[in-house]
Amino acid sequence: MAIDNKSTPTDDLVIDTIQLLAGKTKADPNPDELEQLKRLIKKNVPFTLRGYFMAYLLKEVLQANTPKRAGSKPAPKAKREAPAKKEETKNEKENQQPRKRTPRILPEGARTLYLNIGKMKRLYTKELSQILQTELGIERDDIYSIRIHDKYSFISMSEKNCEKAIEKLNGMDIRGRTASLSYSNKE
Repeated sequence: MAIDNKSTPTDDLVIDTIQLLAGKTKADPNPDELEQLKRLIKKNVPFTLRGYFMAYLLKEVLQANTPKRAGSKPAPKAKREAPAKKEETKNEKENQQPRKRTPRILPEGARTLYLNIGKMKRLYTKELSQILQTELGIERDDIYSIRIHDKYSFISMSEKNCEKAIEKLNGMDIRGRTASLSYSNKE
């Protein structure tokens, strides 16, 4: 029995939807809510059914997003086609050149700090920005950029604010870890 590996427009739509949802999961501003839902699923769906459960949820999402015409029956699954708009955007993506990274340009007198806490400790940009604002007594505009990686973060501010941050935040407990701030070797 031969397996047909050809993808159909419907498969491409499903793959795009899965990738979109996976990206939204990573960027969700409320990870605690996702964690709570995950626990509920773990508690109420047997381990052997979780894959099917996720597939069923995806099917429901796809059906909810498919426009329904009045007075017409839905086409059988094999004959359903993806909307032409999705196909065009996918082709446009394939034809685009890879995005080149532009170096970050900081104002004169700006410095970058290294912080030893990152995403793995559930530290997010908004929370770190809030901590900096309250502890240093600065405005949101005084922080030029915050880049949070898995195990560490980079914060760019004026040199005066960097000095304040090093003084006040070194040794502070952030997300269960003692903060250690220093000037970044990489500007």
